[in-house]
Amino acid sequence: MISPPTASYRLQLQPSFTLADAASAVPYLAGLGVSHLHLSPLLEATPGSTHGYDTVDHSRVSEQLGGEHALRALAATAHEHGLRLIADIVPNHMAVPVPERLNSPLWQVLRDGPNSPYAHWFDIDWAAQNGRILLPVLGDRLGAVLDQLKVDQDTLRYFDHVFPLRPGTERLPLPQLLDRQHYRLAWWRLAGTELNYRRFFTINDLIALRVENREVFQATHGVLLRLHAEGVIDGFRVDHPDGLADPRGYLRCLAEASGGAYTVVEKILTGLERLPEDWPCAGTTGYDALRHIDGVLTDGPGVCRLTELYADYTGIRGSAGEAARQGRAEMTAPRGELAAELNRLVRLAGRICAEEPALADHEPLAVREALCELFTHYTVYRPYPFPAERTIGTPESTKQFVELLTQGHLGASPAKEEFRTRFAQTASAVAAKGVEDTAFFRWYPLLSLNEVGGNPAHPGIVTGDFHRWCEDIQRHWPLTMTTLSTHDTKRSADARARLAVLAELPEQWVAECAAWAELAGGHLADRNAEWLLWQTLVAAWPIEPERLVGVLLKSVREAKLATSWTSPDPAYEAELTDYARAVLASPELTERIGRFVAFLEPYAQSNSLAAALLQLTMPGVPDLYQGAEKPLYTLVDPDNRAPVDFSAPEVGLSDFARRKLHLTRTALHLPRPLGAYRALEAGPHLVAYQRGPDLTIIATRLPFTLAQRDEPTTLELPGRWRDLLTDRQFDGTVETVALLTRESA
Repeated sequence: MISPPTASYRLQLQPSFTLADAASAVPYLAGLGVSHLHLSPLLEATPGSTHGYDTVDHSRVSEQLGGEHALRALAATAHEHGLRLIADIVPNHMAVPVPERLNSPLWQVLRDGPNSPYAHWFDIDWAAQNGRILLPVLGDRLGAVLDQLKVDQDTLRYFDHVFPLRPGTERLPLPQLLDRQHYRLAWWRLAGTELNYRRFFTINDLIALRVENREVFQATHGVLLRLHAEGVIDGFRVDHPDGLADPRGYLRCLAEASGGAYTVVEKILTGLERLPEDWPCAGTTGYDALRHIDGVLTDGPGVCRLTELYADYTGIRGSAGEAARQGRAEMTAPRGELAAELNRLVRLAGRICAEEPALADHEPLAVREALCELFTHYTVYRPYPFPAERTIGTPESTKQFVELLTQGHLGASPAKEEFRTRFAQTASAVAAKGVEDTAFFRWYPLLSLNEVGGNPAHPGIVTGDFHRWCEDIQRHWPLTMTTLSTHDTKRSADARARLAVLAELPEQWVAECAAWAELAGGHLADRNAEWLLWQTLVAAWPIEPERLVGVLLKSVREAKLATSWTSPDPAYEAELTDYARAVLASPELTERIGRFVAFLEPYAQSNSLAAALLQLTMPGVPDLYQGAEKPLYTLVDPDNRAPVDFSAPEVGLSDFARRKLHLTRTALHLPRPLGAYRALEAGPHLVAYQRGPDLTIIATRLPFTLAQRDEPTTLELPGRWRDLLTDRQFDGTVETVALLTRESA
């Protein structure tokens, strides 16, 4: 039996960083002190994919990454150095690639329709398009692009798209030929309202799988499970379980098939939400830990003051909660990005009403309105319903009908169970797209709060709540992952650590923003985008123009206010781009920005080291993101997915880089598992706890405010202690950030 991880290291595999490159990094990573390499998806993905979540072939390890031979070579090298492998599973979806023939199961469904042996692989509502799949790939309405469609033997071509023709239709005139296919080619703008296959959030080229079907599970997991049985892979990370029909059932199936392999799930927990205790897994991938670490190191009252100044500076009123509700509401509006998912629920509700006279006469528009309101005010990502157990009488209103239906209180039937499942799946998409990918790009007094799984409506966490959370994790999920940076975080841990300092000096920060704007020749017309620019500069300084412009444009397009991915405003985007480039081209302004970042740096570094120390010693399995053992100032993807050079010498590292690397190595080389977690009483500027009687962890919080006090903060500890980070000895009183081990008498 392989031991569970003590620490893992995430590697983002891609054509420019292959399995062979990972093998070359093994000696360095083994020396760092991790026990497992945490690999991004391994199966064949769309050509050139830099992330691997767009699988096209479950039957083989990606040839772009080196194939199964290279994976086995990596495993052998890892085993020689005492390391094991964790693989990323993508059970929710496959790619709709270009050309489409790259996805063989989907290709056969497009050719043969509902009668294809692969039709049950994909979550398609055939009735919604009269027995066809809507493919929203055309650049304009069909009539405007007919002359761009070409028949080539048994295929239909549209630029790089290639589609199979239904057998026997090859010689038909084009209009009739199009009408006879099992798919309907359509203008891309129809996807939001007409799409009839479930997808990953709002990404049309990721089509959902039905892994709740045992045959589909076995076909899509066979290679990874075989590699696990052969000892090549030792554990799994499950991507986006909230998209699955039955996450609980899926995990039970995976546990049975893998013999109970170490498994964590990318589950986003919001607010007080808890991971269901009956899920057979080790825990989450760590966003809940990220939220608590960042929270305890952030000045909550300072954020509240900063929010007031943000409103004055930008003219943006309201609150995080209001922004979240607005973002959710827009997703499910009649022309919202998730309108197609709402339409499917409305159709399903209509079937339920038709099957049961007592539930008849709920008009579709009223059902839609009730669903929209429910999604708008939903407080968690998604529910995880058990089978319906009781029936509450006939609903008195459509709103009550919908609510009782989602809760399973109107009895059981196949249609009702499907409704509950699809409601849950849609809830996760509304949360992800409406909050994290809309509201978080609109309302941001402090950008570091707007992180995956974050809750900017409640900034900051008091130390008592942090300790209680750690004690709960130790009790219920001791092998859950903890993380600070991932391939999906909007800003890396060190970037957030800089931004957190701003909450301790809100007036000074706003004065600096005004001075920067004056040096830039005046404010941007969009003051909220200007605020985004200033905080982004702080987070990632120094930054190249292309990186800066890329993240700014992605942010304002995700906000979907002045511009968007689907309806870009060239004039607005040009104004923002020109302003940002001008800022970086001004020697006077860049010199002042550099001075301010240098002023923040001692406190930012304190936050970074404190966060790393907490992550590496709190309950759970620390998962390090590639490069994060050294200073890492990356922004939203794709900025955070660039390959890391593990061959770079350490000789030229900065003092801060050496300190962070030393802290990481020292903490990872502690004898594990660490002892029981016990919170220590400390002042407002320390987070302190013990892991067993002989190891004490002390981390500074709110370092700028502490510096203004001009007096040390101390912790009284009986006995003699040695700091593993500095080799200093202490006798009774400790007045520094430290990783302390008890000295023998």
